[in-house]
Amino acid sequence: MVTIKRSIRINDKIRVPQVRLVGPEGNQLGVVPIQKALEIANQYELDLVEVAAQASPPVCRIIDFSKFKYDQEKKEREAKKHQHQVHIKEIRLKPNIDDHDYQVKLRQAIGFLKKKDKVKVSLFFRGRQMEHMDLGKKILDRFIVDTHNDGQIEKDTSLEGRIMSFVIAPK
Repeated sequence: MVTIKRSIRINDKIRVPQVRLVGPEGNQLGVVPIQKALEIANQYELDLVEVAAQASPPVCRIIDFSKFKYDQEKKEREAKKHQHQVHIKEIRLKPNIDDHDYQVKLRQAIGFLKKKDKVKVSLFFRGRQMEHMDLGKKILDRFIVDTHNDGQIEKDTSLEGRIMSFVIAPK
């Protein structure tokens, strides 16, 4: 169950001397003392709910709180459905990668970027390959040039132990 993120004050929890009151049909009832607002809400057998606490004076509506809470949760669920989460996908390379294998990895990276995911390109060195870091740097530079139409560098090339990597974000 989704909960309302901000706390909403209702009925006796509202601690201000006056409120701007909105009736159950949405009509303005003006600025009234809090006690009068609570009495009007009791007459309708509904709740007094603070809908705009930052206003001066705060705006309160006379509504059924459980229905209001349900509608708020429904709006939050709908908003969450339409969000796109950005994932970081990783492409792993080696300094002695063949041209065809490189093209496959490049197509994968471009596919991830088109789906609006970030791509971390990691180049792994093993053993004596550490002596030829310039070969790995050339491969990564070539990868950057080949993906410049679909993405931009978010984090520059860095060497961490035996792994040289960078991150590309979609354009």
